[in-house]
Amino acid sequence: MFDRRLLKNLDFLIIGAVAALTTISLFIIMSASPEDPLYFVKRQLVWVAIGLVAFVITLSIDYHDLGRYARHLYYLNLALLLATLVLGSEAKGAQRWLQFGPVVVQPSEFAKIIIIITLAQLLSEKASEIHTLKDLVPVFVHVGVPMALILKQPDLGTSLVFAALLFVMLFVAGVRWQYLAGLAAGGAAAAPVLFHFLKDYQKKRLLVFLDPSVDPTGSGYHVIQSMIAIGSGRLWGKGLFGGTQNRLGFLPEQHTDFIFSVIGEELGFVRAAGILALYFIIIYRGIRVAARARDDFGTLLATGVVTMLAFHVLVNVGMTTGIMPVTGIPLPFMSYGGSSYLTNMIALGLLLNVHMRRHKILF
Repeated sequence: MFDRRLLKNLDFLIIGAVAALTTISLFIIMSASPEDPLYFVKRQLVWVAIGLVAFVITLSIDYHDLGRYARHLYYLNLALLLATLVLGSEAKGAQRWLQFGPVVVQPSEFAKIIIIITLAQLLSEKASEIHTLKDLVPVFVHVGVPMALILKQPDLGTSLVFAALLFVMLFVAGVRWQYLAGLAAGGAAAAPVLFHFLKDYQKKRLLVFLDPSVDPTGSGYHVIQSMIAIGSGRLWGKGLFGGTQNRLGFLPEQHTDFIFSVIGEELGFVRAAGILALYFIIIYRGIRVAARARDDFGTLLATGVVTMLAFHVLVNVGMTTGIMPVTGIPLPFMSYGGSSYLTNMIALGLLLNVHMRRHKILF
């Protein structure tokens, strides 16, 4: 039974920042859908409602109970990812979606939440026993198996999220920095080899990151048009619904992956900076939650959520401004997408769950 006295421990600053981002996103999605402004907004509102329900449910479950079912969640994750490879729907050369009647979900999005919970549980139990590189093997396998299944879809962006989660959570768990440095060096050394296993379009994305003019009408088109849009917004923007790059269809995927380009063009640098400030509030307060958690599991759980959100913001904004490769990572609470929004709301519930239960109820 949920104790309402815990509600006084909620971080309403984080909730307010998320509410503001969600509200702004609906107007930006509307502007990014010139042919039928309300089509995507109506669908997103349905997911916002579902996300709120998932948020409340996540809050009501003591996060320690989630840890007790970590193994079951991990196997469920593998089952969903395997089902996606066998039964999943294919679009744009990727097989990432499962369809349940009229509802289409992306299991790799929910895999992020599950890996945060299960890795936090594993490290909270085993971190003190890690004394050699050999002791890290079970951790690498734990993350590597679902990561490999996601790469098979292929979904490079989500795989990179997994890598970031592994590195940061190992650091917070207290693993020796020499091992982490070796892990980073090993990843850098393996990059040229892994490059040859990427799909052709993924290779092109990495190449145009270094020089978009290599393929200006192909893989480099997204980045070039995005930078034109953001630059043309200048300080105050062209006004909501006034972006020419957006409204005339020059921006690709403007309601999903490249929604920050619409923000930059229509709202300008000042307002875009204000939106980034809302993300800073969430991330900063999330770090405080991790630091004040009552146990290692809570600290690692909050760390995973903050890492996921921060990585998404960094990569999404980076790819729209040309300082990161295009990886298809959505902007949290802003990009259109049901699975993404639902995942972020569950993550928010986990973060505030840890904060809400950071100490015993005072009578």
